[in-house]
Formats: sequence, structure tokens, C-alpha cells
Amino acid sequence: MRRKISVVVPSYNEEGNIEVLANRLVQVLKTVPYDYEVIFVDDGSSDHTLDRLKSLGSLDANLYYLELSRNFGHQNALKAGYDSANGDAIISMDGDMQHPPELIPQFLEKWEEGYDVVYTTREYQDEATFFKTKSSDLFYGVLNSLSETKLEKGTADFRLIDRKVANVLVSLTENGLFIRGLIKWLGFKQYSINYVCDARFSGSSKYNLKKMINFAVQGITAFSVRPLYMATGLGLFFSVAALLFIPYILYSYFSGEAVSGWASLLTTIVFFGGIQLMVLGIIGMYLGKLFMQSKQRPNYIIRSTNLQRVNHDLVKL
Repeated sequence: MRRKISVVVPSYNEEGNIEVLANRLVQVLKTVPYDYEVIFVDDGSSDHTLDRLKSLGSLDANLYYLELSRNFGHQNALKAGYDSANGDAIISMDGDMQHPPELIPQFLEKWEEGYDVVYTTREYQDEATFFKTKSSDLFYGVLNSLSETKLEKGTADFRLIDRKVANVLVSLTENGLFIRGLIKWLGFKQYSINYVCDARFSGSSKYNLKKMINFAVQGITAFSVRPLYMATGLGLFFSVAALLFIPYILYSYFSGEAVSGWASLLTTIVFFGGIQLMVLGIIGMYLGKLFMQSKQRPNYIIRSTNLQRVNHDLVKL
């Protein structure tokens, strides 16, 4: 019996890329000695992405779609695809044509050599913006400095995972997913492949500055409590500094050299008030994650699908 490969593609407002990507995927997958399925996950698109996905069956009977009930975010859509795939290996990639399907045979070659995870680290083309490359470097630099789970710069969600890795990943029910970090944290035998990121075929990037910052905060707080330790250290530092200032205050008072100054007083109050609010904000982020996790709401809700093994009203935690 031939083994089976599943390809999972989260898609959000990618109507101009779907058919091109599907054609390239089918061309590549027909050359490998495995059965295959491709599962496109529509993450609440507002354009004609879903219509394009529903028509893909005429191109190849192994192309399927999941329609989520609303936009749950890229990581949750990716989890929906992992949960629904039943291949012996699962390959994930984005729907914007920046992940070249032609790398799939190389993934499978390393998988056959015994690697449980084959992941990619991207290199941008020359036309990539300075901001995009530097912000990516900054993200991984900060994440690695604050977390015990280390990710290479440019690590992407373009990867292959073996079924035993997928089974563990599917069993996780945590809120605020950061899947590339989770897969690194899981361990197993992993191999990295460098690739040049293709230019987007159609449309524009869905990750603006705000989403990039939110994604960075989610990644850091998902794998590290060091910000809490830093907040504690910051509070301790200023407490000691305040104690060291007491002798000067006493000397100024008893020597009659005390100088009243509202400006310096207000500056001090505002400064320490800002530090306190920052520390409370860090604590609040972690409490917020605990609060959301305690609700045990699903990461996503499937509205419809043409996968026969998935119930149309399926809810996954």
C-alpha cells in the first residue's frame, strides 16, 4: 500500500493565487511515488477565494477545501488543516505563492532518510524591502534572546512533519498558537532547508506592522516567562536605586540645602509610574493568556468542507 502525503494551505483573500498554486502543486505531486491530497483552508476570506476553492475539484479530485466560519488567523487555520489531514506526512505552505512547491520532492527525500520534521529558512529576493528583512531579523533575535526554544532566522511555516509529529501537534489544545515554535519545541529529528522566497504572484501581504507586532508578542509569551523575570529585575533595580537616594535626601534635609522643585518631582513620579504600568502590562499579558485558555474555546470552527471524513459542523479545540 502506497503511503500518502497531505498538503495543507491556509488561504485568506488569495483569489488570484489559488488556481496557479493548485496547478503547480498538482504538477509536482504527480511526479512523486505517493498518494496525495491537498487541503486548502479558507480563513474567512472576503473576496472570491472560497469560490475558487470549490471549483478546484474539476482540476484534480484530490483537491479539497475547508471553509472556516470566520477569520480565525493564519495559525489557527493552519491547525485546522493539520487536524483534518490524514497523510503519513503533512506539508504546510502559504497560499501566496511565496513557498515554491518544487521543493516538495526535496522534503520527501529527507523524510525518507528518517527526518521527522523538514523545515525551511527563507532568504528574501533582492527586491524585498529593507523593513521586511530587518523586522524579521529583529523578531527572531528578540524571540531567541527571551526564549529557551531557539528558531533560526527566517524560519517559515513551509515544512514537512511526519505523522507521529502531527499526532502530538493535533493533541495540543493551547490557545494563542505559534506553530513554528511548537514544532521546534516538540523535538524529534529535524532538518533545515534554505530557500529563496518567491515574489508574491497576486495581491498584497496580509501582515501589516500591527499584525507583525501581535505575532511577535504571541510568539514570545507562548515560549518564555523571561519578560516576567525582567519585570521583576527592573522593579528590584529601581527599588535599590531609590534606597541609595535616601542618604542624599536626609543630608539635604538636615543641612538645609533641600531645594523644592515641582518639575523634578513630577518627572520622577511620571517615570516610576510608567515603569509600574509597563510591569503591570507584562503581567496582564500572561494573565490574559491564562484567562483565554481557561475558557477552552475552539481554535477554529469549520462551516463547510468537501472532505468526507470531516463533519461539516466540526468544532476543534
